[in-house]
Amino acid sequence: MSQTELKTESAWEQRLALIVETMRDMSRHTDPQEMVRAYGARIRQLIPEGRRLSLSRRGLSDSWYRITRSTTWTEEINPWKEKDRLPLFQGGLLAELIYSGEPRVVDDLQLADDEPAREYLAGFRSLLAIPMYDQGESLNMVLLLQEQAAAFVPEEIPDLVWRSNLFGRATSNLVLKDELQHAYQALDRELKIVAHIQRALLPAQLPTIPTLDIAVYYQPAQRAGGDYYDFFPLPDGKWGIFIADVSGHGTPAAVFMAVTHCIAHTHPGPPAPPGRVLAYINRHLVTHYTSVSEAFVTAFYGVYDPAERVLTYASAGHNAPRLKRCRDRILGELDQAGGLPLGIDPDSDYEEARLPLHHGDQLIFYTDGITEARNPGDQLFGTERLDQTLTDCTLEAHALLDDILKSLEHFTAGHLPDDDRTLIVARVQ
Repeated sequence: MSQTELKTESAWEQRLALIVETMRDMSRHTDPQEMVRAYGARIRQLIPEGRRLSLSRRGLSDSWYRITRSTTWTEEINPWKEKDRLPLFQGGLLAELIYSGEPRVVDDLQLADDEPAREYLAGFRSLLAIPMYDQGESLNMVLLLQEQAAAFVPEEIPDLVWRSNLFGRATSNLVLKDELQHAYQALDRELKIVAHIQRALLPAQLPTIPTLDIAVYYQPAQRAGGDYYDFFPLPDGKWGIFIADVSGHGTPAAVFMAVTHCIAHTHPGPPAPPGRVLAYINRHLVTHYTSVSEAFVTAFYGVYDPAERVLTYASAGHNAPRLKRCRDRILGELDQAGGLPLGIDPDSDYEEARLPLHHGDQLIFYTDGITEARNPGDQLFGTERLDQTLTDCTLEAHALLDDILKSLEHFTAGHLPDDDRTLIVARVQ
């Protein structure tokens, strides 16, 4: 396109239309290699060129550089994925240009006899070097070459530098987006594995406990979480009921949950009462794990005797389970025994309490993801709303669990949980 044509309104409109269409086309691309190819084809309609080279010194030093693109190549190389195929040079004019970090125009190009990149430069008289900046440094460079001397119009050079760098940033953003996407996919695969492992640590099925009907709900806020529940068969037909909540969220909490599970399942000797079990887990957490981290675990452990319908329990800073005495229509909580969360003080003691139960009594063991669930108005679900679901004493455990979850879903308006949620509902038969 001649200078005379550019001065006419028609030529100006045609050029603008071409630029607009180019920008639209660029906005559709998601692959950086495809975008560079498309951009190069369109830009040649705007800027006649004899030859174009791209250079990079990323990860290199001491005057080394790579040629990443050349209009002379018959085979396309992806510089982001095929770096080993790129020509590598040291020294010479191109090294001087890219390491200088400044735009440069050469109107009468003369090559030294030992120029390493002579094959790419021979036969051209004009050269325009456009640095591509990243974090203030010229890590990449575009070279435009023309056969005639003084071929580049000085007034057009600032715009070329501006436009080239904007395109370079757009390309870098696509590369970064692609790298982040691959990293996210790899991380997501790992988190899925962690989640599967964590699920495997939870009971595969609920036990059958005489005189006690139970139902369980478990929902991590992320792929994996720090909530943990378990049931332990004990001598004389007794059963241990364990629920715990690791501080924090996500994978770190899930790892700590696995540690707690391991310690709980390796308690030596004959079964111990709840307070001693919590003390054992606590000592091991402090000695081997929490001394180098700020994590801690709230836990509640109860031993249920089906024959006597008695629950003996101890708590380590955990939410007190709710108790509905259906015979007397009395609501209460299991708060007669408590202690510090696990993993804080190696010498913590955990008192125990003994609770006789009766036919129809309802027990709700839960983690704070239930009571601290929020509605769109940022209000907490709280224990009062939890207690309000315990109105029907005829419901079996699963039906009672469903009522609680429906109330929670209605309150939160379906908002995804911010914290792990675990419920164990028990009804004395």
